[in-house]
Amino acid sequence: MASKKKIIGPVVFMIVLTVIYTFVLAAINESSAGIIKEQEQLRIKRSVLYVLNQPATGSDQAITDLFNQKIEIKTDTARTTYIYKENGVLSGYAFQFQGTGLWGSLTGYIALSSDFTKVLGVDFVAHSETPGLGGRIDEAWFKEQFRGLPVDTVATVKYKPSENAVLDAITGATLTSNAVQKSINSFITDILLYAKEAKL
Repeated sequence: MASKKKIIGPVVFMIVLTVIYTFVLAAINESSAGIIKEQEQLRIKRSVLYVLNQPATGSDQAITDLFNQKIEIKTDTARTTYIYKENGVLSGYAFQFQGTGLWGSLTGYIALSSDFTKVLGVDFVAHSETPGLGGRIDEAWFKEQFRGLPVDTVATVKYKPSENAVLDAITGATLTSNAVQKSINSFITDILLYAKEAKL
C-alpha cells in the first residue's frame, strides 16, 4: 500500500505540472499571436519591396509606409498579386511562388515588369537548404543576378555555360540550384498564363 502511494504521488505531481506548463504555454502563444501575425506581414512587405528593387530597410513603420504608398494588393481565388506603382504609373507586379528544393519546400517572391518581359527581382523567404551550401540562395550575390533577366516563355533561368545564360549556379550546390531553376521557370510559365486570363 505504501509503495502504491509512493508511485501515485509523483505521477499526480507530474500531471499537475504538465497541466500548468501547458496552460502557461497556451497563454503565451495566445498573447503573442497578434505580434507573430504582425511580424509575418512585415516580412512579406520587406520581401515584396525587395523584389521590386525598393529600399526595404529602416523602421517597421517606414517599411509599412513605403509599402502602402507604392503597393496595391489584389486577391482572387487563384493568387495574391502585389501591384507596384511609381508616381501612379504601373511599374510591375510581385507574386509569391512555391517549389521544391533539395531538402524540402521552397517559398519566395518574384517581381516581373508591367509588360511581363523581365524579372525585376527574386527573394527566398523559407527553405530547408543546407547552410553554407544550398542555403546560399539567401545571399545577395545570388539573388541580385535575377534583376533584369529577360522573361522567356520556355526557360528564363539558365546557368552558365548554357547558351545566353548570365546566371552563376551555387558552387557545390548543383541540386539546389537546379531546384531553384525548375521552380522559377515553372512559376513564370504559370504566371504568364494567369496574367493573360486575369488581364493584368
